[in-house]
Amino acid sequence: MAAIIYSLCALTALGCAFLLLRGYRRSRYPLLLWSGLCFAGLTINNLLLVIDKVALPDSDLSVARTLVALISMIVLLFGLIWDSDS
Repeated sequence: MAAIIYSLCALTALGCAFLLLRGYRRSRYPLLLWSGLCFAGLTINNLLLVIDKVALPDSDLSVARTLVALISMIVLLFGLIWDSDS
């Protein structure tokens, strides 16, 4: 059951990233780009979670998952700061 939930979270983040980046391509609003990149990183984070908990349960990818999530949030924070200056 956990594998299904982890996979659905990854698919949801992928869908969000796709929609945000598609919206950016159409409107060129910078906040959509930063949000889409953040959700792309969160998709990678969720895929690492699936690999960590389901595919390779004996390994520990928590540091890699945390690092990817941190980078994703930094990208979003940078975009929010950058967009507020414009």
